[in-house]
Amino acid sequence: MSMLTPPGMGGQYRITGDKYPRMRRPRRRGRIVFAVVASVAAVGLIGWGTLQLINVFSGNGGNASASGARAHCAKADATPAALKALPAPAQITVNVLNATPRSGLAKQTADELKKRGFHIGDVGNATEEFDKKIKGVALLLGPKTAVDTSLTVLGVQLPAAERRADASRTGPAVDLILGDGFKALTSKPDADKALTALTSPTASPTGGTKKGC
Repeated sequence: MSMLTPPGMGGQYRITGDKYPRMRRPRRRGRIVFAVVASVAAVGLIGWGTLQLINVFSGNGGNASASGARAHCAKADATPAALKALPAPAQITVNVLNATPRSGLAKQTADELKKRGFHIGDVGNATEEFDKKIKGVALLLGPKTAVDTSLTVLGVQLPAAERRADASRTGPAVDLILGDGFKALTSKPDADKALTALTSPTASPTGGTKKGC
């Protein structure tokens, strides 16, 4: 091994070995990686912002929201439109028949229905087919087309009554056959409230229209 004495040190310090130490600057790899990541993020943000500006000025976002709102309102109004086609009580002819041993029940009920706006047809005793055979409150009987129309409206007067279609009937009139469990029609205020709900189901509790529709 050679021994060298750097000039100017007066021989006080010696450097041993066959290689000189090298002084290197610290590596900047971490800074480079950070700079690359920051650049990519900045480019991404610029692209996203540009896309948002394009959507705003082109109006695509507003059109999509408006279309969705219109579709929702149209769907909400579809069912009420069908229900509003229900006939009014004055358009319904009701035959009131008594299937119980209690006399005068059919006339009493018919008079009350008349006061509530229904058109009254036949009033009397039930036929042998139903006489003393209706154990429930009543039987609402009519043609098949009346099940979801006339019988629905009449049903608010007796919510517990059974509804049945008679395939052999073709006329518009319906039968109210009073059974053993019948005591009285539902109260007029309750019946009117139920009828209003059937014909105007879009009315909100506050009486307004849904916001946005």
